[in-house]
Amino acid sequence: MNAPAAGLPVPQARRILSIWLPAMAMDRWRQGASERRELDDKPLVLIADTAHGPRIEAANRAGAAAGARAGMMLADARTLCPEIMTAPSDPAGDLSFLEKLAVWAQRWGPWSAMDAPDGLLVDVTAVPHLFGGEERLVADVVEAFAGRELAVRCAIAPTAGAAWALSHYAVSGTIVDPPSEGEDLERALQNLPVAALRLDQDVVTVLRRLGLKKLGELTTIGRDAIQRRFRNRKSPAANPLVRLDQLLGRVPEPLLPVVPQQMPLVQRRLMEPIRHRQLLDQVVEDLAEDMARELEGRGEGARRLELGLWRVDGEVTVRRLELAAATREAAHIVRLFATKLDDIDAGFGIEMLRLRASWAEPLALEQDDIEAAAENHGIALSALVDRLTVRLGEGAVSRPVPFASHIPERAQRWQPPLEPEPASQGQLAFHKRPLKLLERSEKIAVLYATPDGYPQRFRWRGEVHEVSRVEGPERIAPEWWRERGTTRLRDYYRIEDQRGRRYWIYRLGIVGDGRGGAPEWYLQGLCA
Repeated sequence: MNAPAAGLPVPQARRILSIWLPAMAMDRWRQGASERRELDDKPLVLIADTAHGPRIEAANRAGAAAGARAGMMLADARTLCPEIMTAPSDPAGDLSFLEKLAVWAQRWGPWSAMDAPDGLLVDVTAVPHLFGGEERLVADVVEAFAGRELAVRCAIAPTAGAAWALSHYAVSGTIVDPPSEGEDLERALQNLPVAALRLDQDVVTVLRRLGLKKLGELTTIGRDAIQRRFRNRKSPAANPLVRLDQLLGRVPEPLLPVVPQQMPLVQRRLMEPIRHRQLLDQVVEDLAEDMARELEGRGEGARRLELGLWRVDGEVTVRRLELAAATREAAHIVRLFATKLDDIDAGFGIEMLRLRASWAEPLALEQDDIEAAAENHGIALSALVDRLTVRLGEGAVSRPVPFASHIPERAQRWQPPLEPEPASQGQLAFHKRPLKLLERSEKIAVLYATPDGYPQRFRWRGEVHEVSRVEGPERIAPEWWRERGTTRLRDYYRIEDQRGRRYWIYRLGIVGDGRGGAPEWYLQGLCA
């Protein structure tokens, strides 16, 4: 091997730090309120609702000592420990917490990645000398997480797979030196269980049934035999050879670094606390203008804004806005917050206000048309939607969009007003539909000459209607891919009674279809 040229830096061997938080969900739950720490000595589990009943997601030490395990049904755990206590799990909150930890962990390396659901990977290549060596770096990691009351296990290895395996199945703090030969890393990991390959549980079960319990045993039967057994497995977590090659560094493993984003934030620290609404509105207006300038400099517009108000007594009040479209118009932001501040209790005074855009989208700079702006005295659709949403509540403003279904009550769906229509939902060609559909079809009594003939008279809401004109039928078959096999077809009729009023009715089923008794009639719409 040739020596590196003089003056050129020697390339550093890659070093990956794996951080595993085995009790992250429970540790995070304990930090939610001070009284929760008093339950440490009592068996407690975090549960999630499933189709088969509550399932345990995490257990504290007392719960684990009582026999509770993650993945166990709560009913089974109660047979072992009837007095076990429960609390709802929060997987979305745990994932957000893990993302924040990934950003915080970049103090030990230039980039970090989430290893969901309870781990982190940090690239510490050429970094350990800043901490006095890899042993002290690991000690610093353990101490930092202990300061946040989080249990942690960690390890350093040349690959992400090897570091993960050591942190989960070896002694915490294990460090594997950079291998000088390709076999060094393999020898260091050969006594770990096959579960250290990050495989699906069913694959681990198959390997154990084949007598392969340790990583070193995978090389005793040859790659061809394993390849034939798992040749149809495409996912890396379902193929032991792919995971083994990633673990040993034979093939690259893509990792997605967490990139911290600094969201736009502006604030005002007041010389004197304010208690009056007029002064509060003035400060909010100043903050909105500052936010508009900040967003303009970044080429973005706000979709979600959070206004925090700090009182003299330490209490913090937060008001949030979610906008229909990205904007940086200060006047519009002020108008929306005006309604949100009506119930603010200033107490002894508000001494600081902070406005943060927790969700921003790109919004390019545009030069306005002076003549068009002078003629336009209306209000933009997005601004109208925002004002209606603030007044009526979140989710109160929506619009119907076509949906690919022949069943009338399914032919449209509701979505946020400014979102584009789904591209996959094409419009179907229908016969002419009534102007008004009832929220639910109403059952009617129909008299007809023959079982399959036109309706002659029907009773609806206590009134008898004589049928003078009939158009139809229009037959609509059930959607077999959504319906049960016993669902009956519909025959729709457009009818007009003796007073000239028009209705849209249908017969559910036909005589002798084998899917029920006599057909039933329903009124579904009113025609023009």
